[in-house]
Amino acid sequence: MMHNIVQLAYIAATVLFVFSLHWMNNPKTARRGVISGAAAMLVAVLATWIQPQIHHHGWIIIAIVAGIVVGIPLSRVPLTAVPQRTALSHAFGGAAAGLVGTAKYFLWLSEGPEELTPFRMIAIIAEIILGFLTLTGSLMAAGKLQEVKWIPQRPVTYPFQNVANMGLLVIAAVLGVLLVLYPAEPWSSAAFLAIVALSLIFGVLFIIPIGGADMPTVISILNSYAGLSAVAMGFVLDNKLLITAGALDGSSGLILSIIMCKAMNRSFTNVLFGAFGKVQKAGAGGEEKVYKQESSEGVAQLIEQASLVVVVPGYGMAVAQAQHKIREFYDQLTKRGITVKFAIHPVAGRMPGHMNVLLAEADIPYSALVEMDDINSDMPQCDVALVVGANDVVNPAARYDKSTPIYGMPIIDADRAKMVIAIKRSKNPGFAGIDNELYFKDNTFMLFGDAKAVIGDLVKQLAGGSGH
Repeated sequence: MMHNIVQLAYIAATVLFVFSLHWMNNPKTARRGVISGAAAMLVAVLATWIQPQIHHHGWIIIAIVAGIVVGIPLSRVPLTAVPQRTALSHAFGGAAAGLVGTAKYFLWLSEGPEELTPFRMIAIIAEIILGFLTLTGSLMAAGKLQEVKWIPQRPVTYPFQNVANMGLLVIAAVLGVLLVLYPAEPWSSAAFLAIVALSLIFGVLFIIPIGGADMPTVISILNSYAGLSAVAMGFVLDNKLLITAGALDGSSGLILSIIMCKAMNRSFTNVLFGAFGKVQKAGAGGEEKVYKQESSEGVAQLIEQASLVVVVPGYGMAVAQAQHKIREFYDQLTKRGITVKFAIHPVAGRMPGHMNVLLAEADIPYSALVEMDDINSDMPQCDVALVVGANDVVNPAARYDKSTPIYGMPIIDADRAKMVIAIKRSKNPGFAGIDNELYFKDNTFMLFGDAKAVIGDLVKQLAGGSGH
């Protein structure tokens, strides 16, 4: 009877997980999707806990309390920190899978070699490799996103890097095959721990050559790895719900990664091994380019005459937490009858949907958010394109300069607007490490400074001129 109840609960949780993913497709139902996913997890935990073979309830309660103590502060991070918060979640998932696989191996080894069947060993090896590389890879990604001092933000490359990385995986795989064939030999425990160490090292080396511009794709790839490690854990624990939930997580992360790669016109291998974001040295003797700067007052006067304004948000907006000032800017323009649209590039920011989340927090109507493919046809009719902290996603060099790392990446055609106003914190290049040609065009004017402060000044100028 209890077995049937548990299985029905697992089916219900699986259905809730499927609906959670489905509802995430639309902003109007996204909140319902989050609630559905949380309910599915609650059902899964309770259904597992009530099984008669589950003992040591005190330890389970301690683990739940520990999770709550860690989870509540993590749920209150600012939206600008959501990418690294997401990476930490993947790290926790990878750690859980790797530790469970390690515990089950040594438990079964102590109970007798007959417990370590080839099927179980294959599942355990897959679980620990995927789990532990996800752990360190996600921690490195979170560190890069958080701009931790001792973690290099730019890609780090060295001779034979890809060969060395693949060599680590090959050695781990060979040791895994030996463990499947000989799981209880005197040297097997040392070989197992060597696989763990190689996986942890690979996770670090996997992220080091990847720059910030590729982080959205890398986070979704790590999401996929975390899901696959959960699938392997499901086979190890003989838990069907873990298998289905992990498969949903892994496949959705893989699909998202494919979408992100398509948005950048790049392949998986190019993302993983291309070191996108490597700083390029400027050619010697090149003509020095000059910015044209404008004042907030002058920009406000230009915007007042516009019929269509397109805002292109980027990571600079996220860092400055300027989304609420952007909302005030939007209100000032719309009450004057000016049409305002927001051009959303798929890889703007540091995670998929980063700009959508920030703008939604400021209650900007979702109907005003337009995807890159749809907004580009409107750009020639755009009177003013306001680029707020975006860089590589509006760089015209992506169309024709084969020497640039962003060549071939679809961009938002801000340069085709009649006038471009670019808000930028400094004159430093973006994560691709190259100058943005948009900033030097005849129809572009720069406003240097913190995006929140600059937009605030624009709002004041517009508000002061409302009576004109």
